[in-house]
Amino acid sequence: MIEGSCHCGAVHWRFDSTPDAATACNCTICRRYGALWIYGHENEDVFVSGPTTTYVRGDKSLSFNFCPHCGCIAYWRGLGTGPDGRRRMAVNVRLAEPEAVKAIPIQRFDGLHSWDDLPRDGATVGDRWF
Repeated sequence: MIEGSCHCGAVHWRFDSTPDAATACNCTICRRYGALWIYGHENEDVFVSGPTTTYVRGDKSLSFNFCPHCGCIAYWRGLGTGPDGRRRMAVNVRLAEPEAVKAIPIQRFDGLHSWDDLPRDGATVGDRWF
């Protein structure tokens, strides 16, 4: 289990699984947020609490949820469900305590041009963050 919270503590998330990697995306929004995402499904392995303000962009498939008090981006949430009825979510691992996430490998994702995973270079969250 990994937990995270915004700077002021109003928004919390819990990730009840072991992430394969933390995604560093270069799309027009993720590069601005500077988030590292770990993925799961709402109320299965991702649990969130606290008030958030949302931003919905472009194709209106995701809401980006941030604390209305301190402004930290906490998670994104799919606005629809998949064929299996589950809702995809990702939490910002940068809101977790460094010790809890430092060993997670980083997966770079080209969300700007190709929509493909890029080759891994062996870096972990700890290598890039601390």
